[in-house]
Amino acid sequence: MADTDVVVVGAGVVGVACAERLARAGRTVVVVETHESFGQETSSRNSEVIHSGIYYPTGSLKAELCLEGNRLLHAWCIERRVDHADVGKYIVATCKEEEPALTSLLAQAHANGAVEVTRVDPRRVRSEEPNVRATAALWSPRTGIVDSHGLMQSLVSVARSRDCTFAWRNRLVAVERASGGYVLTLQGPSGEHERFEATCLVNAAGLRSDEVAAMGGIDVDAEGIRLTYVKGSYFRVRRSGLVRHLVYPVPPAGLAGLGLHITLDLAGGARIGPDVEVLGHREPRYDVDEARRPTFFAAASRYLAGLTEDDLVPDQSGVRPKLGTPGGPVRDFVIREESGRGLPGWVNLVGIESPGLTASLAIAGRVAALLGA
Repeated sequence: MADTDVVVVGAGVVGVACAERLARAGRTVVVVETHESFGQETSSRNSEVIHSGIYYPTGSLKAELCLEGNRLLHAWCIERRVDHADVGKYIVATCKEEEPALTSLLAQAHANGAVEVTRVDPRRVRSEEPNVRATAALWSPRTGIVDSHGLMQSLVSVARSRDCTFAWRNRLVAVERASGGYVLTLQGPSGEHERFEATCLVNAAGLRSDEVAAMGGIDVDAEGIRLTYVKGSYFRVRRSGLVRHLVYPVPPAGLAGLGLHITLDLAGGARIGPDVEVLGHREPRYDVDEARRPTFFAAASRYLAGLTEDDLVPDQSGVRPKLGTPGGPVRDFVIREESGRGLPGWVNLVGIESPGLTASLAIAGRVAALLGA
């Protein structure tokens, strides 16, 4: 492989967005990806929701990049004809005790700049969503859904048109400092090793992003960027027509997740999830345990009438690269150029979980700015 200006490690949605943005700026870009194609892990195993920036602490990267990303993602999808839909979202309280949390959430949304989020009368919810139980609700009109595969395919296609190279089935196994940047060692599909040099490195490795950071000599434990793998499962709803919009409960404290919510896909199907299961290992597994169905049914039945346990069938699962532990302090994205740690031109993207899909184009813009592109 020929030497290059920028290597992007990882071809999830954030990696391919970074590749497209840097290639558009005239940089020579190579994307290194372990799998045989893009988006084989977290990026293709999620709710495909375009978030509007409601939940995250004001001033955090998650809040700022979610709002910016929402705008950029809508524009990209329109320009590139990527399937998406602004179906909107209700966040519902199901009892008086939950209503103060909605008031706080509305204030948080407005502080973040999501001023289109409004409180609505529960009679409106009953009119639009007769199967939804709500004593109070928020309405978010700019929450939508997107074809994540189509989004990533469009980013890859545009990046390729600007001479970006994708090295599929190549795993980064070592990085060394060199006078002109970094010497990377890749392990190819047959186990062979190849070395090449890059001036800059963007670590968009998702579930392996802490491992890649460690390859640069960063002490991930001392820096607090060791990842926890958190699995989220989904159950599909076999009955059609239960809801017309996304419906979320009041989120649990600490944003361990956003609660077991019901989302729609572009084909009109619905599913409930994800839950939060901390994995005690670093081998992602994507089975969905049918024994979890009663828990999903009980959680969804608090706000959704007309559902039976038999309506739920195992669907998919995903694994999130989470900083810290669920229920602990909310951790922000780590987006950092590492010159201060002796790694000029090295950008670490660690802990890019939700709203990473929504924020992907805004993250790419931030990375380009860090690299002067």
